[in-house]
Amino acid sequence: MKKKVIPLRSVQWFGRQDIYGFIYRSWVKNRGVPQDQFDGRPVIGICNTYSELTPCNSHFRTIAEHVKAGVLEAGGFPLEFPVMSLGETMLRPTAMLYRNLASMDVEESIRGNPVDGVVLLVGCDKTTPSLLMGAASVDVPAIAVSGGPMLSGKYRGTDVGSGTTVWAMSEELRAGKISLEEFHEAESCMHRSHGHCMTMGTASTMASMVEALGVGMPGNAAIPAVDARRNVLARMAGRRIVALVKENISLSKILTKKAFENAIRANAAIGGSTNAVIHLIAIARRIGVDLKLADWDRLGRGVHTLVNLMPSGKYLMEDFYYAGGLPAVLRELGSTGLLHKDAMTVNGKTIWENNRDAPCHNRDVIFPFNKPFKKNTGIAVLRGNLCPGGAVIKPSAATPRLLRHRGRAVVFENIEDFHRRIDDPGLEIDEKCVMVLKNCGPRGYPGMAEVGNMPLPPKLLKRGVTDMVRISDARMSGTAYGTVVLHMVPEAAAGGALALVRNGDLIELDVSRRRLQLLVAEKELLKRKKAWKKPKPPLARGYWRLYVEHVLQADQGADLDFLVGRSGPLVPRDNH
Repeated sequence: MKKKVIPLRSVQWFGRQDIYGFIYRSWVKNRGVPQDQFDGRPVIGICNTYSELTPCNSHFRTIAEHVKAGVLEAGGFPLEFPVMSLGETMLRPTAMLYRNLASMDVEESIRGNPVDGVVLLVGCDKTTPSLLMGAASVDVPAIAVSGGPMLSGKYRGTDVGSGTTVWAMSEELRAGKISLEEFHEAESCMHRSHGHCMTMGTASTMASMVEALGVGMPGNAAIPAVDARRNVLARMAGRRIVALVKENISLSKILTKKAFENAIRANAAIGGSTNAVIHLIAIARRIGVDLKLADWDRLGRGVHTLVNLMPSGKYLMEDFYYAGGLPAVLRELGSTGLLHKDAMTVNGKTIWENNRDAPCHNRDVIFPFNKPFKKNTGIAVLRGNLCPGGAVIKPSAATPRLLRHRGRAVVFENIEDFHRRIDDPGLEIDEKCVMVLKNCGPRGYPGMAEVGNMPLPPKLLKRGVTDMVRISDARMSGTAYGTVVLHMVPEAAAGGALALVRNGDLIELDVSRRRLQLLVAEKELLKRKKAWKKPKPPLARGYWRLYVEHVLQADQGADLDFLVGRSGPLVPRDNH
């Protein structure tokens, strides 16, 4: 039986025997490309988020070279191209503001160029969803290759984790427990190699989601950035993308509802970041999968945290890799019936074929499902009059006694108000209060910055208080911890009930019942609503204006409304 030949998009550029084909080929030949590269070989785009302004991705030139080698070995034609790089460490006001912009860059770069398939080089946390969102919108064959975590931080004989230890040491500095010199010394001890955060922050979480979704090669999540095996994985991805193009396996055949459900359960098992909620919903909506906030609560119930990593535990990603990495976790989930075993992955095998024999080498890092590290700690979705559209909390990073709590609200109208008042010794607050931060959602910040894990007042830190209930329409870093309620829908800037909270109001949290309630009479809330005024956007031009006018709420992935859904790999008009 004759094998069906899949038509390549790139042929419409390089396969033409006319003036336009001459132009397309001739310009590419200026780099020394021979004629036989245009003989119908799959053209593979290498979408690179390398940037010196994105420290997590600063080694991507090396990774790209290994991907290219793999593509050439498999008979493909690799062409590298840059797209906007998003570094949460440097980019203000938040990389999340530009996630959707970067996704547009990726989508249009793929659609407008002679690309048959693409390898997405992702690292710092927003680069992963933005590249997947853009590629999903075009729906071409694609593989994501993560840059990998840094080596474990080492400070005075102890492990220190990016983000997690920063928050802790910052509180110690504000409480007067450590000196500024000690604080500075820890900076160079914490980040000592290429790679992204080595805690189970959002970057490590999203690298794990890439593997759990099946859109990355097995082992993608945890191989350290400077380990030679990371380069081998990149090379194998380069080889495999050529096969995906020849087999016509586009992203929509991998990113199915089953794949997203597997990823949600994997996120619960690793103690993953709350940011994964927004990102996975956004990716799903781009590819046409109906994924809702309620799915996170439904699928997370009964799933335990198996991985003893910061911020939920004590180990780091390097330890996770040596212990068996995500394959060991997926094996635990599959063995207990919590995995769709037939979900396909980019290496041509099912998720279960890839992971059913995965070993675990350290049960202090990766616990068995029947003796978990923490029980029933999947991300919880809360509802109530404060958040009728939902809010999320990460129980594995919270203080158990605070998961049911009633307290007096101490309100901060925005992040500037918070910074002005939080260090004031006269602030009327105690450990029983509920800290409330407004106007930090998608429209309000804008961009929904990672400010939800508000630092505690120094006067309480000095008394030994380490956690309080905090609620906001913001996000928090996946490296952070605490009893923090996030992603309130609707946000304050959109007129949500959060905007109406006043100092002294009672707020009740009950995670077991999935409730968050403002204990104020409905009549009073209606009165406050009439007096509420919509805040002015901080910048009424360019992308900021476009973003504020079109961004959706957190429960819909905080995407731009006109980007939801995929258009497919349409070939644009000729440019001549």
